[in-house]
Formats: sequence, structure tokens, C-alpha cells
Amino acid sequence: MFTTRPELLGTFGVVSSTHWLASAAGMAMLEAGGNAFDAAVAAGMTLQIAEPHLNGAGGDMPALIHRADTGESQVICGQGTAPGGATIAHYKGLGLDLVPGTGLLATVVPGAFDAWMLMLRDHGTMSLEEVFAPAIGYALNGAPMVGRVGETISTVREMFETEWPTSAAVYLPNGQIPKAGSLLGNPKLAETWQRLIAEGKAAGGDRVAQIDAARNAFYEGFVAEAIDKFCRENAMMDVTGERHYGVLSGEDMAAWRASYDAPLTYQYGDYTAMKTGPWGQGPAQLQTLALLRDYGISAMDPIGPDFVHVVVEATKLAFADREAFYGDPNFVEVPMDTLLGDEYNAARRDLIDMSSASMEFRPGAIDGYGGVVDYAAHVAAGQMTLGAGIGEPTVSKQGAVSGDTCHVDVIDKDGNMVACMPSGGWLQSSPVIPEIGFCLNSRAQMFWLEEGRPASLEPGKRPRTTLSPSMTLKDGKPYMAFGTPGGDQQDQWQTNFFLRHVHFGMNLQESIDAPSWHSEHFPGSFYPRVAAPGKLVVEGRFPQATVDELRRRGHDVVVGEDWSEGRMCAAAQEDGVLKAGANPRGMQGYAVGR
Repeated sequence: MFTTRPELLGTFGVVSSTHWLASAAGMAMLEAGGNAFDAAVAAGMTLQIAEPHLNGAGGDMPALIHRADTGESQVICGQGTAPGGATIAHYKGLGLDLVPGTGLLATVVPGAFDAWMLMLRDHGTMSLEEVFAPAIGYALNGAPMVGRVGETISTVREMFETEWPTSAAVYLPNGQIPKAGSLLGNPKLAETWQRLIAEGKAAGGDRVAQIDAARNAFYEGFVAEAIDKFCRENAMMDVTGERHYGVLSGEDMAAWRASYDAPLTYQYGDYTAMKTGPWGQGPAQLQTLALLRDYGISAMDPIGPDFVHVVVEATKLAFADREAFYGDPNFVEVPMDTLLGDEYNAARRDLIDMSSASMEFRPGAIDGYGGVVDYAAHVAAGQMTLGAGIGEPTVSKQGAVSGDTCHVDVIDKDGNMVACMPSGGWLQSSPVIPEIGFCLNSRAQMFWLEEGRPASLEPGKRPRTTLSPSMTLKDGKPYMAFGTPGGDQQDQWQTNFFLRHVHFGMNLQESIDAPSWHSEHFPGSFYPRVAAPGKLVVEGRFPQATVDELRRRGHDVVVGEDWSEGRMCAAAQEDGVLKAGANPRGMQGYAVGR
């Protein structure tokens, strides 16, 4: 099988991420004596400078972690909740029927910082100063920008210059779009980090006390105060073409902290797949696997029409259930036992026709659960003209990257394992808050402004995020951490990767490099929530015979560029050997290890 790079092998440690600087920062922590959790935090902080169009300090970050010493696997929920003022009535009163995709109305409590700090405090070994050092260095001195940063800034340049001057001050240095290879930093963000570290040190005590003091300074101190003031005093332009004040307050910040969940699991042959709960889209991957379990995939051609067809048709069913049932389980009861149960999936499996692509939207029916989805309205939304900078930008079918999410996987010599998905707070999401040097997220656009749906907007509720790291056990032992950016495509590309690795004997890098695809049949999670019945986007490297047969079966096939689908990262461990691979698409993801 062709690969662009070797699968990395080692015994000391491996890091895979969507940017080489983050991978290097993580590896530096391992070399300095830190563990996988220290390395993940250092990589995550570095990504905020290296990939500012893809994530930021005001974003979100779910993670799956495995502790080698206890054998326990956990989810860290860094998905912030809706502000107290974020009611359906408030947004409807502004004349809105969807939460805007940009601006101050789109934000929830920033969750990434506390998720990183919770990981560091409870599982890491290093100090704040040590893990922040690489990121602070790049923030002060600049990190070399990939070309995609400037391309993204160019899409929102006019907005920055006319409406968001605080963003222009950071991302249009000297009034110019940063060129590929030029250095771009963020000194004000470095100052914020340094002050958080200083406030931690001032608290005295051990590293745990200092980390907690920094957390409090962010959520109850000077950071929260700056966010509160900015949202109250500034009506900022958003994708609606109107200026709106934010509703996020200091009280909202103070009331929230990152938390732990037990991962949802599904047994797929020798593998135990683990995902977040239904406050994220992750269970859709588990549902897809449940539908595919008895299809004899190992006998299929990995680039043939049967394999692509059956995975796409299972995905349509799983993601229909995502729309109908998923939401924050603190607010709605999600029947995950039924959705992952044998009886339910046997009945759903009968809906898959191997000879014909479905054009229908077919969520399951479970008495007492779920909400109605107006699929026709989503199809009609496809006729809307999208504004710049909205949604969660991803690798397009043309291969152009206007933005995205990030990913980090780490495994250390002791077998500790991390898969984390930092996102949100992109430079194009909302205006930079000048006192702290970063902007807020736009995750509230995941909510519905309709009553009675599992993902309807309510104060204190988690939006149903698309952020979806993956982890698996093999024969009951910790095996693999993996993930990819890509919004609604995350659990499609990850499932494609996983199935190739499990069924066709491909190593990590081969599984990443193999031609991939995604469906846009189901409603999108981001404003304006488009659905395109039967649309299937495939990479140009697929054989023409496969494309022709998929079209014959009724798929609306769009052939993209050869290397345009996904930004997978992966790390694995088996029999004392550590392995890693990273995505060549986009030309910035790398794995390191020894």
C-alpha cells in the first residue's frame, strides 16, 4: 500500500498533531521528563499560536485519556455551556431563527483552558511555566505561518478593517495579510498566559494549588472580567449583517468548570471503541460501527464501491439519529442503550440496500425520545449564500483549507494515552478582546432556536458539539488514540480510517493516506445547516470504476482533489512498541517519536 511517509515506530514516546510545531512542543515535554498529559497540554497551547485560524484560547476541547497506572479511561469535557442570557426568547426577540455563525451572540463559556488545566492538574507532572513555555515563546517572537492562515484572514479582512478593529490589530500587522512563512505572534495573549502563571505562583503551595489559582484567575478573575465587559459594552457585527451585544457574563464564567465523564463504548470485534457522550456527535461513530458489524467488510475492496456504499449508507442512518436524539444528557434523556443495542441496529440494518443509495432522511423511532427534524428545510437552506468566516470551516472538496479544528494524540513510554480535539475561538469567529488577546468561540450556533428538540437552546446547556476524539482498546488493552478535524466530517473520516486499519491490515500511515470520502446527506451542524440529499464527496484518487458504480447506485458523487479529505492523526501501542502517523493533506500535520 502506498504511503506518503513511514509509520513511525519507537519505545519512548510519540506525538501526532495537525501542526509540526505542536508535535515538537509535545515531544519536548516528553524529553524533559514529562508524561503524555504534560505533552498534550504543551502541544495544545502551541496550536493556539501556530493555527490561530483553527483554534484559540476562547475555544473548546474534549479529550479522551487513559491512565496506565490505574487502567482507567475517561472523557474530559471542555465544552462550555450556554450563558444564562442565551434563551430562545432573547434570540427570537432579535428577529433570529438561527444562532448566528459568528460574533458575540454565537459564544458559550470558553471551555478549552479549564480542560487543559484539569488534565495537567490531575494527570500531568510539570508546572504551568514548563508546559506554557513553547507557546509563550511563539506568542512573543512569532511562529512561522502556513499559507492557510493568510488565506483565512483574507476572507475576513474587510470585516476586520471596518467592524472588528481589535482583530485587525492582531491579525493584520501593519495593515497587511501575513504571508506564508512570515512570523506572526500574539504578545497580548502571551501577557495573559504570563499573568495566569504569575497568579498561580502567587497562590503558593504545590503545583496543584498553583494550577487551581490560574483556573480561578481565568474564570473568576481578570480574564472573566475582560470578557464580561467586552460583551456588555460592544455591539459587534456578525453574519446576520447586524450588530449585537453578547450575552456571556462573568457569572456564567464563574459557574462553569471542566468535568469528567465515562466514555461511551461499543465492542467491535476485538476492539472497544470509546467516544464522548451525546453532548457531542461521537456516538454516531459507535452507531455506524454497530450497523456495519455483520457486513463482512474484510472481504471487500478498500477502494471499491461496496465498501464505500455500505459505510455511507450506515453513516446516513447514524447521523439521522444524531439529529433526532442527541443533546446534553444533563437536560435531555438520550436512549443510548437502545441506539447501540443489537435489536435496534438489526432493524436499522435492514434499511440498507446494497444496490441503491437512499435519498431519504430516516432517523429511528423510539417512544418517548427524540425530536422532529424538518429535513426539507435543511435542503432548502442549501440555496442560501454563506457569509465569510461562519460555521466550522473544513477541508473542502477542492482541497482548499479556509480553517478547521485541531487534533493532538500522545502516548508515552509508560502507556499513558491522550486524544484531544481543541477547536473554537478561531480568529474568524468573533472580535479579539484587546485586554486578553483572544476572541471567543462560536459554538452556540449548534443550538436550535426551536422548543422541544434535544439540542434546543437553554441556559447552562452544552451545545451538541462536532468535536469528537477517538480512542480504542484492543483485546481489552489500551491500543489507539486518533482523530481528525472537520466538523460533521470528523466521525466519518475517523470511521473510514478505523475500518481500513481493522479490516484491511493497513498500518496507521497507510490508513491515513488511503483515499477517503464524506457524505453531506444529513443536516449540517453549522449555520445555515445545509443538507444535500445523496451528496457524496470522494477524493480524486478513487478508481473511475468505483466512482461510476457509486453513481449507478444513485449517489450524487462529487470528485474532489486527490488529497482533500480529512486531517487524520493517530498513535497506537502494542507489545511494547509505540506507533504514530499523521496526515499529509494540508501539508502541516506531522508525527514525531522515538
